[in-house]
Amino acid sequence: MTQARAIEVLRDRAERLRQDVRRFHAEVMPADLRDKSHRHQVLDKNDYVRWMRLLDKQGWAVAHWPAEYGGKGWSPLERFAFEDELARLSCPWVIPFGVKYVGPVIYAFGSDAQKQRFLPGIQTTEEFWAQGYSEPGAGSDLAGLRTLAIREGDHYVVNGQKVWTTYAQWADWLFCLVRTDRDDKPQSGISFLLIDMKSPGVTVKPIRTMDGYAHVNEVWLEDVKVPAENLVGEEGKGWTYAKFLLKNERTAGAIVGWAWHVLDRLKRHARETVVGGVALIDQPLMRQRIGEFELRFLALELAAYRAVEAMCDGTENGGEASLIKIRGTELYQDVMETLVESLGAAGVAYDVAALHSAELPPLGPDDAGGILKDHFYNRAATIFGGSSEIQRNIVAKGVLGL
Repeated sequence: MTQARAIEVLRDRAERLRQDVRRFHAEVMPADLRDKSHRHQVLDKNDYVRWMRLLDKQGWAVAHWPAEYGGKGWSPLERFAFEDELARLSCPWVIPFGVKYVGPVIYAFGSDAQKQRFLPGIQTTEEFWAQGYSEPGAGSDLAGLRTLAIREGDHYVVNGQKVWTTYAQWADWLFCLVRTDRDDKPQSGISFLLIDMKSPGVTVKPIRTMDGYAHVNEVWLEDVKVPAENLVGEEGKGWTYAKFLLKNERTAGAIVGWAWHVLDRLKRHARETVVGGVALIDQPLMRQRIGEFELRFLALELAAYRAVEAMCDGTENGGEASLIKIRGTELYQDVMETLVESLGAAGVAYDVAALHSAELPPLGPDDAGGILKDHFYNRAATIFGGSSEIQRNIVAKGVLGL
């Protein structure tokens, strides 16, 4: 089979998968979960666990894993199309920490015992995971991390602090980058540990974000004993495993889907809203903005699919994932800002109560509160997963050779 034909086959599979996702959304997804998600309400741990198990029943939760570990061996294009379609339909977030991040690290670099112990629980969300990467002073620059793990016999003693740890308050396990060698150069002294969140010395402190909720946390580690058998791969090779994980993190089809969804929401609102006897969609400035966003989205979508197809045939240059994240998150923020402005008074009155119940907000459409919540929280989208500045450096080095 020629390379062109192989890509065509993958495109056909991806399109069939999109159709399956649309049928699932319309016919299988529980109405209460669909309604909460469409209104962008706050989802709790039970909602997310139910969602992830629902995906697992469809065979989708770990479909991107190799078949030998319970997956379907999806290509990057199929995985991208899956996440993209879910986001366009405003489905809940596919919680990535287990199925997309630590799971692939374990099956790629972990021991047989670690694979047997952790992979089944990751697939079924029997155990909830969090990501211990960022620290005060070591966010996008992870090489500056200072959390220390000292080997003492058959265990490590870990001391340090992680920050911006998403859903750590729900987590059973934390996959964590730690420094095991203070004398080596920064990247070479880092290791990858799996830490039981019930261990003595682990303390979680919530951080309130702009939307008023504690999605993220500080995690304090004080003399935490971690069995040496929970070291993934080799000591000192954590930087290699971290880069492997971050590539998975940044190659997110959901970013393109988010941009499409919020742009579609803006267009619907502009058609339905009349100001001074004229629909917003017919006002010159709004039409100009929407036209600009449409062009930017089409360019993003084309670049994203070209990049993912390059990953399928091995011709990628290393900067594609970073480019998708830069352009996707910046477009999302710009469109969301315009949508909030177009809500008028409803874009000022942030109704927290409507985010937890079926009651309608006092102003605007019934998802106005959720739109504001997402707008506030996703101001961080150009920071988390590696800031836009870091991504531009990656593109400069990988693509331009600077």
